[in-house]
Amino acid sequence: MIFAAGRGTRMAPLTDTRPKPLIEVAGQALLDHALALTTPGDQVVVNTHYLAPMVEAHLNGSGASTVFEEVLLETGGGLRHALPQFPKGPVITLNSDAVWQGPNVLELLRAAWQPDKMDALLAVIEPERAMGHRGAGDFGLGADGRLRRGPGTVYVGAQILKTDSLELVKDEVFSLNLIWDRMLSEDRLYGMSYPGKWCDVGQPESIALAKDMLGV
Repeated sequence: MIFAAGRGTRMAPLTDTRPKPLIEVAGQALLDHALALTTPGDQVVVNTHYLAPMVEAHLNGSGASTVFEEVLLETGGGLRHALPQFPKGPVITLNSDAVWQGPNVLELLRAAWQPDKMDALLAVIEPERAMGHRGAGDFGLGADGRLRRGPGTVYVGAQILKTDSLELVKDEVFSLNLIWDRMLSEDRLYGMSYPGKWCDVGQPESIALAKDMLGV
């Protein structure tokens, strides 16, 4: 699942007339940078809300399907809303507001996934290789691969997640942080360190950072 429903308020004024996933970096829409990480044959679902017809038109012919949110449901609510589009089992989720330099993060996640001990596997990166990101990080990454809340590494918006616990949340609108906290309490939230570079393209000045990282 690719998250593409948000209003992109930090990217204003560029998002006054087009959704953030269609902002271009190095001649390619952010959404296309995300789609390029998927594998042929993947069942790709993109959630939409803000200026949804533009996103749907952009995806025409791509093989990806869309699911519209009447109201913004945040990451947890949005994923649960889209679950009928997927076969039962773990789902890969990917944010659409970043670009990458290095190996395909989704291929690395698939290779590292161990469902017997993991309920989720998050891709993380050290702050010095996270362009356009401020702060000390979101999670500490232990030697055993388990995550803990706190500084250390930055979550880069890509993960494999078991979806069973989504049904335990009563709220319609909720963040995946609620699910992660449950997994943390059971020592089943894991991280994978991404070996390349990553740029959070969340505001206009980040476009230049991303192009510089890509060498264009």
